[in-house]
Amino acid sequence: MKSSTKRQAPGSVRRRAATGATAAFLGLAVALGSGTASPAAAAESATLTGVILGVGANETQRTVTWYSSADTAQKLQVAPTTALVNGEFPADAANFDATGAANIATSGGFNRHATITGLKEHTAYSYRVGTEGNWSSTYSFKTQDFEGDYDFLFFGDPQIGSSGNLGQDQAGWQDTVDVSLAANPNAELLLSGGDQVESANTESQWNSFLAPDKLRQYPWAPTIGNHDVGGKAYEQHFTTPNTDRSAPLYSNGNPASNTSGGDYWYIYKDVLFINLNSNSYATSQGGGGDAAHIKYVTDVINQHGAEAKWKVLTYHHAIYSPASHAKDNDNKVRRVDFSGAFSKLGVDLVLQGHDHSYSRSYEIKNGQKANPDEKPGAADLYPGPGGVIYVTANSASGSKYYDITKPDSSGTSGAGNGADPQNPSNYWYNSVQNQEHVRTYVKVEVRSDKLVVEDIRSGTCAAPNSEVEQGMSCTNTDAGQPVGSTVDKFKVHPNHGTGQDLQVNVPNPAPGEFGWTIDGYNGLVDLGTAQERNGDHFEASGKINPITVSDSRRSLAPWSISANVGDFKDGDKTFSGSYLGWSPYVLDQGAGAASGESVASGYDDNGTGLSVSRGLAHADQGHARGGAKLGADLGLKIPDSVTKGGYRATLTITALSS
Repeated sequence: MKSSTKRQAPGSVRRRAATGATAAFLGLAVALGSGTASPAAAAESATLTGVILGVGANETQRTVTWYSSADTAQKLQVAPTTALVNGEFPADAANFDATGAANIATSGGFNRHATITGLKEHTAYSYRVGTEGNWSSTYSFKTQDFEGDYDFLFFGDPQIGSSGNLGQDQAGWQDTVDVSLAANPNAELLLSGGDQVESANTESQWNSFLAPDKLRQYPWAPTIGNHDVGGKAYEQHFTTPNTDRSAPLYSNGNPASNTSGGDYWYIYKDVLFINLNSNSYATSQGGGGDAAHIKYVTDVINQHGAEAKWKVLTYHHAIYSPASHAKDNDNKVRRVDFSGAFSKLGVDLVLQGHDHSYSRSYEIKNGQKANPDEKPGAADLYPGPGGVIYVTANSASGSKYYDITKPDSSGTSGAGNGADPQNPSNYWYNSVQNQEHVRTYVKVEVRSDKLVVEDIRSGTCAAPNSEVEQGMSCTNTDAGQPVGSTVDKFKVHPNHGTGQDLQVNVPNPAPGEFGWTIDGYNGLVDLGTAQERNGDHFEASGKINPITVSDSRRSLAPWSISANVGDFKDGDKTFSGSYLGWSPYVLDQGAGAASGESVASGYDDNGTGLSVSRGLAHADQGHARGGAKLGADLGLKIPDSVTKGGYRATLTITALSS
């Protein structure tokens, strides 16, 4: 821990030491410096690739995952960006030891990951991975307010490689990431709809997926898709918080097999996010099926649901989608299994992928339309108890689009795929369906009294748009539906039951400040004419001008006031300031002030007196906010060998606060 110093000579006007960016940095050093680092062993040089920033268990955490060509001890190093000098990390940068294992043979190399904890609000951080002398490039991210409103973005199926043209798929994906974050630079999370790549263990596709630099600046919350599940590369590339990797949550019931899986959850501000491996859905394959996921969601919501205002689920297989997968048998089963459970548990919003087309469901309760009067495309939704909105994201890369299919006569509830009586071209469950063969992403605004969900075009028919470049038709018009235009937008309002919820927003108090001033007129402290004592020395006495201290900081951080005096001088005549001593005291109590120790004149003990810095008063961490008035009696004893004269010296006062 370091302290900032404010040095002033007596007589100046009010001194202030506000807590701001410096205080934030000090907080990080404490939070991150404890119990993290053990030096990485010097070892062979490693090539470090595939770095990606991930979501942590809450807003104070981030994960980082990367590949290493060598099996060496490595770490993640983090510091506030303001602490870097010429790109060099400070000596007190926080270090987090990395863990990991060997990659599967087709991936080659090794994976490493570490979790950053103790992040502070409104701070830009820089980080790098590796070892001393073998660091990666430096990357950065920022934190925002840890309370209140925020936005996150949801991306459907990049599925890099599915078009057969890796370069085109990467270009479309890169463009969607760039466009979405240029329009929403303060978005705080990036959520995945699954299928990051076409082939689970093809690293060239993973390299293309990881190409956007924004994936090292904004945390990615991955979802495992059916194209990701058939290998270990998904687990090698992503680290997720609170992850349950037990057998029922793997599609084959075997976490040790060459597949990826597991469910995880995290809370970010007012939202409890739960992410499911929907590839595990049939007990006949060996996993726990839908019942295992329902148990997981139930347990998480029972234990943590009260900690957030909203509950959002993400998984890959869309159960209310409008295109090629709408009538899949496994989805029909899930439509029955999941719907009732999610309604009972009070889930607000379900985000899904898999069908490469956009849809927004009606309010669905227990497998049926909750509100028969809800109109297609309604802008404001009041789902009521048990009503859940399901959103399916379109392709974020343009690598593959599925066209919307037609309803059948199989029914208008439960597992059925019948038509909507209000809009016969739509499935009964969908309020909005859309497919133009252009890239889109979903923006969700989290507000205290609503979720605002918007599907936004990130491209047009023009390149990069892989499937269209390869001959697929496109119905978008650049003039009427440009990049950034809205496909669909709606608000989800919470249900308050039969009562009336009360809400009050409590803002941050003023950050406060620590300051001190010399009380009243800072006149000359006149010790008068020294009196001879015992025929061998002179003595004089007086009092310092009182010093007023005020501390209104939230941090309740320690402070101290000290002083020292220089030599007394009269022209070319001088005597040492060590002959001056004092007895401090607190005139008016407050701000946790405690007086410093008395210091004798150096005449008595050949000591240094006030010629070196001595404490006038101090307060410990956690002291009360407020003000205090400090004073001190001065005592001067000098040998009678000192030549007659009118001597003056300066008492320099120093304030320390952190």
